[in-house]
Amino acid sequence: MSAVTVTVSEDDMNAVRAKPALRDEGARLGFRLTLPAQILVLFISVFPLLMQLYISVTDWSPLSGLGWWNAWEMWNSFANYTDLAADARFWSALKRTAIVMIVCVPAEFLLGLALATLFADDFPGKRIFYSILLMPMMVVPAVAGYMFFMLFQSGGPVNDILSAITGTRVTIAWLSDPTLALIAVMIADIWQWTPLMFLILLAGLVGVPEDQIKAATLLGANPWQRFVTIVLPKMKTIIIIALAIRVIENFKIFDTLYIMTGGGPGVATETISVYIYKVTTQDLIWGYVAAIALAILIVLSIVAVFAMKRMARARQVAA
Repeated sequence: MSAVTVTVSEDDMNAVRAKPALRDEGARLGFRLTLPAQILVLFISVFPLLMQLYISVTDWSPLSGLGWWNAWEMWNSFANYTDLAADARFWSALKRTAIVMIVCVPAEFLLGLALATLFADDFPGKRIFYSILLMPMMVVPAVAGYMFFMLFQSGGPVNDILSAITGTRVTIAWLSDPTLALIAVMIADIWQWTPLMFLILLAGLVGVPEDQIKAATLLGANPWQRFVTIVLPKMKTIIIIALAIRVIENFKIFDTLYIMTGGGPGVATETISVYIYKVTTQDLIWGYVAAIALAILIVLSIVAVFAMKRMARARQVAA
């Protein structure tokens, strides 16, 4: 066998040596071309955060007569944060928000997963049912709030249905009772956002490899065993995404709730978003509002980081 000799010219060697320099030049050109967009993104995302942090350590409000840039004249030595730690109404609103989240998110997840499992197979009229199922998600939250406000009136359809079932006239004051009002709000939230959970989980379900399910079937696995050992592990990432989205969105529940109860009776349904709205528009203590908003941002950031870590771990296990 004869040896093959490869001759490399000096020009080729110079071209190879020049490649890193070309890459550096390309990187610099890319940086210069995207610099305006980077500055815009930085301004949009970082500036409001810094401004909020700045306002949160002052007693500034629009009624103070000072521009926000002069808010430093009303520096309060972090009093907003110490007041926040001692604010019983804030902690009650936070607890109420957590209750809504703890009830609604698992309910939406279980209903969404059951519906996604049902819709993963073909059946007559699937497209029609599919469209009907997604309709609540497309309703404006304020409109959904008004719908459920009407449904839960003392003389509304819910009491009429209960009257027909029990055979006696039911006149429950759903939205005037502190406990029932919160339940009515949670029912509205579950009605509107279960379709979103269903949609996300269905996307994950149809992505599960068919060959693995068929192999498990041939080996004698029943539907429950296939679901637990193959489907759920494959959907772990999408489940974490769905739960993280709904936890964060549920933390911000406002429109539907405010239309239905306005946070009442009293403060019985006052979640953290409603509390912030009231403090902002009624009390006008914007420095304190900024401190609350930063505290909420930190909590939600922790949730997001936790979800991302779980997703990364799930991907590693799947790989």
